Amino acid sequence: MSIRVLIADDQAMIRSGLRLILNDQPGIEVVAEAADGTEAIRLARRLRPDVCLVDIRMPGKDGIEVTRAIAGPGLSDPLRVVIVTTFDLDEYVYGAFRAGAVGFVLKGASPALLAEAVRAAHGGDALISPQITLRLLRHCAPAKAAARRPVAPLSDREIQVVQAIAKGSTNTEIAADLFISLSTVKSHLASIHSKLGVRNRVEIAGWAWETGLAQPASG
Repeated sequence: MSIRVLIADDQAMIRSGLRLILNDQPGIEVVAEAADGTEAIRLARRLRPDVCLVDIRMPGKDGIEVTRAIAGPGLSDPLRVVIVTTFDLDEYVYGAFRAGAVGFVLKGASPALLAEAVRAAHGGDALISPQITLRLLRHCAPAKAAARRPVAPLSDREIQVVQAIAKGSTNTEIAADLFISLSTVKSHLASIHSKLGVRNRVEIAGWAWETGLAQPASG
């Protein structure tokens, strides 16, 4: 079955472009569009799409409010939200991540990257554009002192996995980079989830940013 996608953006041309890109991808189908945050929440709750692509700045309710309403902490069956943003609005992305988003891509992303983000979100993975990761690292720096303590120390390999996640790597990329199997990556992730008490890999990335384990490349 196709991955069902909801697009929420106040610009009709952006929605049309995203629809054309995604409907051209095998196994992905755009099932609804929303022109504002209030409509996005209503459609998401009614249609229960597999993935919601949500802009940050929209009339009615912004992307952070939308994300919190359909994917936020405390929801028994949260939807999967991927934030689609621009460089000028990156300061809002950290709030959306805290609200429950599972991915971040730039509006200028290639069709292949956009499709990969949708498939990653649907599969329980996450994709964060490297450019956004660097902006988030700078934005999150003041929060390092408040980072949670793991209930048990992370192993060296688990720390490597955490660092890779903070860079936006998918499970497949982590397996290739660390020369381990995909099932081993998933095993490490399960252990990391338990030790950190987090819900998903994006929260793992947030912990890495807050503790300083993830550092932007020099230069």
